[in-house]
Formats: sequence, C-alpha cells, structure tokens
Amino acid sequence: MDKKDAQLRVAELTKQLHYHSHRYYVLDDPEISDFDYDAMLRELETLEAEFPELRSDNSPTVRVGGQASNSFEKVAHAVQMGSLQDAFSDGEMLDFFRRVEEKIDHPVYVVEPKIDGLSVSLEYRDGEFFRGSTRGDGFIGEDVTQNLRTIRSIPLKLTRPLPYLEVRGEVFMPRDSFLKVVERQEIEEETPFKNPRNAAAGSLRQKDPKVVAERGLDIYVFNVQQIEGEELTSHKQSLDLLRGLGFKVIPRYNTFEDPQQVLDEIASIGDRRGEYPFDIDGAVVKVDDFSEREILGAGAKYPKWAMAFKYPPEEKETVLKQIDVNVGRTGALTPVALFDPIILAGTTVSRAVLHNQDFITEKDIRIGDTIVVRKAGDIIPEVVSVAKHAEQSEPFLLPEHCPVCGSEVVRVEDEAAVRCENPECPATRLRNIIHFASRGAMNIDGLGTANITALIDNGLIKSSADLYYLKREDLLKLERFADKSVDNLLSSIEKSKGNELWRLLFGLGIRGVGQSVAKLLCEKYGNIDELMTAPAEEIDEIYGVGGVIAHNIVQYFALPHSRQLIERFQAAGVNPTAVPVQKGDKLAGLTFVITGTLPTMKREEAKALIEQNGGKATGSVSKKTSYLLAGEEAGSKLTKAQSLGVPVLDEEQFLKMIQ
Repeated sequence: MDKKDAQLRVAELTKQLHYHSHRYYVLDDPEISDFDYDAMLRELETLEAEFPELRSDNSPTVRVGGQASNSFEKVAHAVQMGSLQDAFSDGEMLDFFRRVEEKIDHPVYVVEPKIDGLSVSLEYRDGEFFRGSTRGDGFIGEDVTQNLRTIRSIPLKLTRPLPYLEVRGEVFMPRDSFLKVVERQEIEEETPFKNPRNAAAGSLRQKDPKVVAERGLDIYVFNVQQIEGEELTSHKQSLDLLRGLGFKVIPRYNTFEDPQQVLDEIASIGDRRGEYPFDIDGAVVKVDDFSEREILGAGAKYPKWAMAFKYPPEEKETVLKQIDVNVGRTGALTPVALFDPIILAGTTVSRAVLHNQDFITEKDIRIGDTIVVRKAGDIIPEVVSVAKHAEQSEPFLLPEHCPVCGSEVVRVEDEAAVRCENPECPATRLRNIIHFASRGAMNIDGLGTANITALIDNGLIKSSADLYYLKREDLLKLERFADKSVDNLLSSIEKSKGNELWRLLFGLGIRGVGQSVAKLLCEKYGNIDELMTAPAEEIDEIYGVGGVIAHNIVQYFALPHSRQLIERFQAAGVNPTAVPVQKGDKLAGLTFVITGTLPTMKREEAKALIEQNGGKATGSVSKKTSYLLAGEEAGSKLTKAQSLGVPVLDEEQFLKMIQ
C-alpha cells in the first residue's frame, strides 16, 4: 500500500474506531463485536508502524499507553477548580435553601451524585483533545495528558469542532477494576490501595501510561469550565450539550424547584449508591441558572450557589459464625471472618479479612460474637468492633500448624504474620508462580491466574522452574490453549530467560526482597552463585537490606528445594548474572529520610535511587539530615523536620534532583 492509500485508510479506521469506542464505553451500546474492533485496531497499528508520520496524538492506538514520562509539567487553571462546602444533615441543607431564596425568587436546583474520585480538566481545541490536567490546589495542577488519553470514555475528538472547550470531570476506578487491582496486589503481597479513590489517584500519576491503561480507569464529566462557540445559560443545558458532544456525563442529574424534593432526591441517591458501579460519597446540589449564580456569588472558600451533602458511613451488626484461615504466597496465615449476611452500600456481604493475630487480639474478636461491620470506602468489608461477646466465648488463636499441609507455623520476631515455611506447601505454589510470572518480576505474558491454575491442575508444573520445560504439544492438549496463545506464551517464557538477575531474585519470593532490595543485592554480587554462598553478616552490611532480610535470604538458599530450583533455572538458560550498575554522584554527601506514601514509588525504590546517586538514606530525622522526602500521611517525621528547618521534598522535586 502506498502512502496516499494508507492515509485514506488510516483516516477511515480512525473515524470508525472513535465511533465504536464511543458506542461501547460511553453509550454502553456496541454495534460490532470485540473481535471486529480489535481487528480494526490492529490494522491501524500496523499502518502507523509502517507510516509513523500518519500517527496523530489522538489516534485510537494511544488508548493502550504511550511513552513513559519522567515528570509532570505544571498547568495553571484559567478557571479555578474549586471545592464545595459540605452539609451533613437535612437541617444544614435547609439553611442553604433559605440563604439562596433570600436573594433568588423560585430558584431551580440540579441534584447529581458526588463521585468519589480525582478531579481533572480536559481541554479541546477545534474539537481535538490537546491537554488534560489534575485539579492540584485548584489553581495549579499537573499535566497528565498521556495518561488521560488511555481512558477510553474520554473522547479524543468531539462530535463537532468547537473553537475551544474546557470541561471538568471526575476520574474514578470502577469497583470491578478496583477489586481486580487489589486482588493482584494481595497476590504480590503488596500493600493494597485503601479505596478506589486512592487507587484512581495513584494510577493517574503513574509515569508509564501503559500501567495506567491496565488499571481500568473511567470518567464522568460534570461541568463546563470555559467554552467558545456556544452560549450557555444553565447547568442542565451544559450537561445536555456535553452529552451531545460525546462526553460520558454524570449519570443522574435532575432539576427540582421544591427543597423537599431536593432532600428526597438526595435520600434516593443515597439509598441506591450501592447500585452504581463506582463509589459516591454524597450528592451535589447546585443552582441551575448561571445568571442566578452570579447574583449569589462566592465566599472566601466556596461558591454560595452549591452545596455537597455527605453521606455517613454505613455500619451494621451481625453474628460472627466462624474464622477461616487462608495461606498466602509467602506462607502467611490470614484469618477471615465469616458472618451472617448483611447488606452494606447496596450489596450483600458475609466475610471480611481479619489481617493477623494482633488485629484479632486487639479487638478481642471471638467466634459467636455480635460484631460491627462496615465497608471501607464503600468497597471492602471490615470489622470495626465487637458489640457483644457470645456467652462462654473464648479468645481466638491462629493454629500452630498450617491448615493446608500440616507443617508447624512460626512467627518471626518483629513481624505480625504467622507463616508456614514449607516450600512444598500446595497453598503457596499457585501464588508463588503467579508472583514469579508477574510484570514486576519475570514479566511473562499470558500467565494469568487462570492459565497457571490450568497448568498446575493438569500436572504440567509444580514450580516456577517448570515453566522453562513446558512443551508445545502438551500445552495444545489443554482446553484454554490454542496455537497462537501457546506460541505467544512459549515466546514470552523464552524471552524472560534474558531478564536482568534482579527480576529473578524478586520473582523467587524471598520474604523482604522487593525490587529495590533485589537490585541492591545485584550491585553487591555479580551472580546468583555468589549470593547463595554469602553469609548473613556480609549481606547485612549492604545499606538498605538489614539483618532480618539477610537472615531470610540465607535461610531461603539453605533449603534443598531452593537450590534445586536455582539449578533448574540455570540448566534452562535463565540469566544468572547481574548487570553492573553505574553509580552517579548527584546526591554525594547528602543524607535523606523518607516518610509517608509516595505517589509512584515504594520507599525501597526511593532508597535505591538515593544510593545509586551517591546519597545516603537513614531512618530518623536529625540536624544532620539534608532532606526529608515526604509523601502522603508523613506524620511525626515531617513535624520534626519542619521544627529543625530540614528542607522537605516531594517525589517530583526529588526526581528532578537526579535527572
């Protein structure tokens, strides 16, 4: 195909894909099958690869993620992205109505759900999406355009080309997507997101758009910030316009003249909040007419023409019937409460994780008790407290033997978890292999939970090393595996043999050995044989590792099972050698303390970056501390740093120091 024909075909495919994407993700009314859509998308990707100059910034292919970014540029909001005053009772809402009606005769109110997500601005020029930014402090946000382009419900091209349009929307993570992300985090034994809002915020600030694309984010648009080429007189009119332009607009917005009808609508939205596929934390009430908003004006912090009604968390009592004990990837025993079913936030729940023995002991949770349960973030059930002990109840203690394999369990000093340390325990096998094949470890495509389960159930693998001995003819006999998927899987497994050694070390699942520690080990030891024979005292000397992790490493490699596993990896051709790390000196002579939750990095990763650039990371703040690297919920270390005059950096400022 010559360039002229390719240009015509690219234009046609782009038009069709935008149309069908809108039908599927916004209108929920697809006209073609997923197979046909994917076929068009693959054809467009092929043409863009052959003719790169034909690829536009708003091509449908950007939905899968573009190039990773090192930082987010600041964006000044021409129209402030403000917040609303909260009300927590009908009485406070009636006060709001009285204040409005003192200045406005017969006002009309719009009521809509308040989505619990992350506010963003979307900007369009001549109908084309060109910039998206976070709310920030309302005046200055961050440019996250590439990440927003991966959200399929955001139109990259409007149905008609207005000269300029800026809209405000709420990015959120649907409950189904959130549960999948948390499930994956729990398998990896990572700290799971607390709620969908945190998950959406953390995802949108990922440096790699490909990761964002995998998180399943969505958006509802609820406001026009600026517009050229159209005159608007009311809020409802603006929402109707946005819907016609191709936006996914807030799903329920109605107008009311009677304040009591407004209160009834707020109650109705609250009663049905469990029916939405996303979190809401309230309802928003706005005066509909824009000219009346001008009359009402704004106070020092909030507009006087709107109010956000916040719903209280829903808690219910139920009876705890039993406590099951599950065994995780690293052998950790996790107690799970099973109780009489109750309805919370619109869904039936009958179980909640009790975390560990300390959690149970602190709340004195006993089988037969009447317990108080709520949904954290309206999603994950949690036991809040014990309302009443059952007669003759006894304190619950985790078993002394693994409920799966019967091996004696141990509790390591300074750890909350009780663990089964049998490497052959069937309960740990599935999770170990899932972790080994995960993106952060060996990154083997095509090995999700279902496929790994099928391989184990059919006797093809018992350990992660067995993956490198799979045969094509055996895989083709399985129900889930066709010619192409088998070839892709075997190709991905073969490719993983060349991974850097730190990925293999992380994939082994040694307690405490995350990606950053694995990289630190590779800096010290040139190959896995050196690490396997290293004494704990020597490993302990590596800054950022520590005595407990050093003990775990030595203990792991002392097991015959572990050594056999490594031998099989080496025999299969898996890379056993570390790539030398080139150290910089940009942070030479500087001492850092890290506190709080960073937006995109774990603390271990931040420590590794500090040390790779010649700096030092310590655990406590003092006058000798050069910088405090602080994230969310920084706590006492931030207070102490401020009292001592220690400079405080956020993640973005820190990354700029080492760029």
